[in-house]
Amino acid sequence: MNIATIAGSLRQTSTNRGLIRACIELAPEGLTFDTLSIGEPPHYNGDVAARGEPEAVTRFKAGIDAADAVLIATPEYNYSIPGVLKNAIDWASRPAYQSVFAGKKTGMLGAAYSVVGTARAQSHLKQILLGMATPVFPFPEVLVGAAKAKFDAEGNLIDVPTREFLAKFMLAFAGWIKTG
Repeated sequence: MNIATIAGSLRQTSTNRGLIRACIELAPEGLTFDTLSIGEPPHYNGDVAARGEPEAVTRFKAGIDAADAVLIATPEYNYSIPGVLKNAIDWASRPAYQSVFAGKKTGMLGAAYSVVGTARAQSHLKQILLGMATPVFPFPEVLVGAAKAKFDAEGNLIDVPTREFLAKFMLAFAGWIKTG
């Protein structure tokens, strides 16, 4: 099974990129991963879309379409998801009700320095995904709070209990994807 991964941060050493790397490291056998970039699509503009989809958008959408599932790691910016992540999702949501996300099983997780992790951002992300008819992985949730102490300076997840929990998450996520 191939999983498209999306880190909701552009920073190379971000904790959410680190979560994606850890998910890949801890994943059960039989999974492959394709890392998608959200930094290349231009700001969504219906006039641009009407003239033809930009190549960066076509690549992003093709990565989602080719995957069996999607895994998104989002930071929490001002109680929500980052604008760059929302922008990429907005491009991928077109055409309405026929997007590459429709029916695509999707998991989400996130890390933040706050003690509540990314609870509010994930709530908003879930609402966005459900609006595109995207099935969202229900349990267990991964809300990594106090992330500054759980990642090193390069954004690698070093906290052993969090790594153990993430391994259980990946096992459950893989099982959910297989259920058809």
